Amino acid sequence: MATSLLSRLDESDRALYARWAFATSASFPRLVLWTALTHLGGVWCSILAAVLPMLLGGPALRMIALKAGITLLLSHLAVQVVKRKLRRERPHVRLDCQTLVRCADKFSFPSGHATAAMSVAIIYAASFPSLALPLLLGSGLVGISRVCLGVHYPGDVFVGQGFALATGAMVLAVW
Repeated sequence: MATSLLSRLDESDRALYARWAFATSASFPRLVLWTALTHLGGVWCSILAAVLPMLLGGPALRMIALKAGITLLLSHLAVQVVKRKLRRERPHVRLDCQTLVRCADKFSFPSGHATAAMSVAIIYAASFPSLALPLLLGSGLVGISRVCLGVHYPGDVFVGQGFALATGAMVLAVW
């Protein structure tokens, strides 16, 4: 039963991937836009978004930035443990297709970029409700970019964002 459910989920994930991923013939402006979005979820942009306010802001902003940094760290550790444990192959390996950006590592599940972007966004969104919509929309687009550029399945993104939301909720609850 469980195997059958996992097989069906995997089949649905691959079907969504086939619909969302760009062909290698994607237009240059489209490719530039989605590549820029995907890099916003990269390690350096995420660390910078979490830590820079610690250096530039007052005490209240420093505390929020510290929460964002802790959420980013904890969610990233969880993602790395799960990635190394489950070892899901990336779509381009499994489906014999091309990616439009370089892969950060060998494994696909869950998406580290989607997790990182959502980890930082959820803390700032909770702290600054007027910015919640653009922050969460932006982090959602980072996740979508990972699928469009061929490096993740949609399920990798959804689960990564779930890790971020759970970690953020935990950090906010404990604080």
